[in-house]
Amino acid sequence: MPKKLSDYTFADWKRLRPLSQGLKTARYNRIDRRYRRQSAKVGDPAAVARMITGRRALFTVAYQDPQAIDLQAPLIRLFVPGALYIVVDNSPDDDRAAEIQRVAAAHGVPYLRAPENPWQKSSRSHGIVLNWIWHNIIRPGAPEMFGLLDHDLFPTAPDDPFAPLATQDVYGYVRTTEPPSERWFLWAGFTMMRFAAVRDLPLDFGQDWFLGLDTGGGNWGPLYSKLDLARLQQSPSRFVPYREGLATYDGPFQWCGSWLHEVGQMGEPEIMRDKRRVVMELLAPHLAVAGKPPVG
Repeated sequence: MPKKLSDYTFADWKRLRPLSQGLKTARYNRIDRRYRRQSAKVGDPAAVARMITGRRALFTVAYQDPQAIDLQAPLIRLFVPGALYIVVDNSPDDDRAAEIQRVAAAHGVPYLRAPENPWQKSSRSHGIVLNWIWHNIIRPGAPEMFGLLDHDLFPTAPDDPFAPLATQDVYGYVRTTEPPSERWFLWAGFTMMRFAAVRDLPLDFGQDWFLGLDTGGGNWGPLYSKLDLARLQQSPSRFVPYREGLATYDGPFQWCGSWLHEVGQMGEPEIMRDKRRVVMELLAPHLAVAGKPPVG
């Protein structure tokens, strides 16, 4: 959504930013509405919607990384056993998507491949798929609660991410604008919501860069702006370097409580490969307990 007219500066008006941002927002919304009406490339969203009715569902958006799903699926089953875990694949590459589908089948989890994505940039691409999931699966399926996960976020201990929803409507890792302002949002890679509290809201899991909000920030207007952040339980979060002798920014891990976020799209290629090696080492004992070693 564009900013309030009162939020624009004189310099913004001179550059016609209220007009240009309003037009861009209208275009993004048209593309989003058109996309959400498309059918899945693989799988039946209506069937998955029926699966989640009245249940607690966790959706992960896969992207070009079969191994991430191969790691995440057994760990969710081990550490979050009460949740139904669903993979929605946003991979543009057919071979990668076929491999992710094979991995999902091997782990016995539902798999859908989202429609061909009109966006190339990761944040906007991710957001439009989340909106597709909301309109085609979550909203018609009416789960008790639902969560959205990044594909490289791995639980490392027993946890119920839905537990805080007993006393509040949303839970997750809170992010704010930069520089800080009153606006905030839940990171789309770790977001939990109580369905009854949001079912009638015009949710938008996309980004809103005009307000300084990344993926998930489109919900500032319809949802987060109505909540008192100071009264919400939030997921703990800390960033650390994935190995000693490295600056955190150059190779970060994020810990959301006991959940390990690889932050896989940040860093040089050789750093990313080495991070995955370290992730595998950290997760190996838990995968052994899960009793189902990775497929790949």
